[in-house]
Amino acid sequence: MLTALQGHPGHPPLTRPGAYLGWLIRRQAGVLTFAVVFAVLEAASLAAVPYLLGVALDQGLSEGMSRELLITVGWLLGLGLFGAITSALGHVGDTSSWLHGSFRTSRLVGHHVTRTGDAISDELPTGEVVSTVASDAFHIGNMMEIFPRLAGSVVAYLAVAVLVLQQSRTLGLVILIGLPVTAAVLSLLVKPLHVRQAKHREESGRLTTLGSDTVSGLRVLRGIGGEDAFAARYAQQSQQVRGAGVGVAATASVLQAMQVLLPGLFIAGVVWFGARLTLTGDITPGQLVAFYGYTAFLAMPLQAATQFMQMLTRARVGARKVIAVLSVPPMAGSIAESEASDDAAYPGDATRADDRPRPAPDLRDATSGVQIRPGRLTALVSPRPDESAELATRLGRFDDADGEVLYGGEPLTSLPLAQVRERIVVSAATPQLFTGTLRHELDARDRADEADLYQALEVADAHDVLSSMPDGLDGEITEKGRSLSGGQRQRVALARALLTEPETLVLVEPTSAVDAHTEARIADRLARHRAGRTTVVVTASPLVLEHADEVVFLDGGRERVRGRHRELLDRANAGDPDAAAYQWVVARQTGSPGETAASAASPETTAESVQEVH
Repeated sequence: MLTALQGHPGHPPLTRPGAYLGWLIRRQAGVLTFAVVFAVLEAASLAAVPYLLGVALDQGLSEGMSRELLITVGWLLGLGLFGAITSALGHVGDTSSWLHGSFRTSRLVGHHVTRTGDAISDELPTGEVVSTVASDAFHIGNMMEIFPRLAGSVVAYLAVAVLVLQQSRTLGLVILIGLPVTAAVLSLLVKPLHVRQAKHREESGRLTTLGSDTVSGLRVLRGIGGEDAFAARYAQQSQQVRGAGVGVAATASVLQAMQVLLPGLFIAGVVWFGARLTLTGDITPGQLVAFYGYTAFLAMPLQAATQFMQMLTRARVGARKVIAVLSVPPMAGSIAESEASDDAAYPGDATRADDRPRPAPDLRDATSGVQIRPGRLTALVSPRPDESAELATRLGRFDDADGEVLYGGEPLTSLPLAQVRERIVVSAATPQLFTGTLRHELDARDRADEADLYQALEVADAHDVLSSMPDGLDGEITEKGRSLSGGQRQRVALARALLTEPETLVLVEPTSAVDAHTEARIADRLARHRAGRTTVVVTASPLVLEHADEVVFLDGGRERVRGRHRELLDRANAGDPDAAAYQWVVARQTGSPGETAASAASPETTAESVQEVH
């Protein structure tokens, strides 16, 4: 019954809360049908009990201990057993409905967040997104849980209506009209409850956002002595959440009290009126008992209806928040595109006659004019590191608005995003690690064997990470890799990127947090490991540039000069102003920019380059 929670959760309509909830109901129609069927059977068995009790009472009063009375008692016993079975199976259906409703919503949010990336944080506070999973999804699940009970109660209500009208039209009309009137009175409290619940949800979202922002910036707060100020803000917002919660509780408590008081008064009135009819001979004593049972039973549909209205109001508030998250468009492609698994041919999707993979097509960035030639290790150098990092981001198609990139002569935006992610992998400068074993952290695509894992660690020179864990590859990495040093986190991220085995690998400052000896080993091993495959490295480190097949120097966001590292240095010493500007940037990594720049190029050009850099 829970297999439907596997795979992709689907694509709901995002027009209004009602449309979203209706889509959820359709998606779990099988589970809801199961739950509704047994809810109807359970309610029908409970509704039949007053009728059989009335019949048994009249039989006993008129005939004493008779065969007919024993048969009726047997029916009552069988009905009790049937009711117990249907109640147990109905509970299974209710629980499954809750699981499908809540966890499908949670999975929708999870899928969407992973595909929109930074676009979510640009549009919504982090706490708002967290609350959709921690709170709103559960409220939606609660509505799905109560829905089968409501459906069963409605069917039972109609069945009882037929019975009471057949036995006494007068008393039946009193019951059938009086209960809806009582429900209408109770519904007047639903709207104020909805308003207060919405306010409480807003205040809770702000509190979650404030808490997550405070925790993420705790180290900075301690450094500037701002802990007390943020603690005071959190305490103030907590009080606002408490006040909103008290408002919800006050309205809900009045509603719950009225749920007991009004039906109780109505039952007392029905018993009084039925007793008068019994004294006048219009109904039998057994029918009086049956009508009392009907009245008590019909309070259950009333309670289910009011509970459903409460859950529905909370679910609508939650669905509105979920829609706000799901409506955030990704910066690259579309949600449907990012989830596609299109096997159509595209540039580079062919093999040579010897079955070896054909090198990836060339990449050409229209913004900078840079062409990344296939099968080479290309280094990007810039006096402004953000320029080269932005180029790396464009090559990975993280934002379609950044600029056009051609892949084998075709716009990168014309290719399915899933294929772009498979063929082009960008490893950012700040590594992101997650809780789990080292094995799972490294094998992001879940297809590497143990030999591949060890080889990637060897290339990234990360043996110290492996040896620091008692369980080796099965050792646990803590949240955000806090158990590792900055250099270790960077090398684990590098090994993870290598294991994706993409046609084009883009590495942004992959060795910035390691010492020179480690950097030299990594650069040499990386060049040998990726030989024949397209690799782009954003760096200004001479130790890495030495191993590059080609170096592209960017200045002002455009390609200024390219060549091998040694070749560019020789050209700088020969007076080439473009190569001299490159040498000045690279020399800053060795700590002697002034001396190198002064002897590298003509005075006028060098001075202009230095001034432009600063």
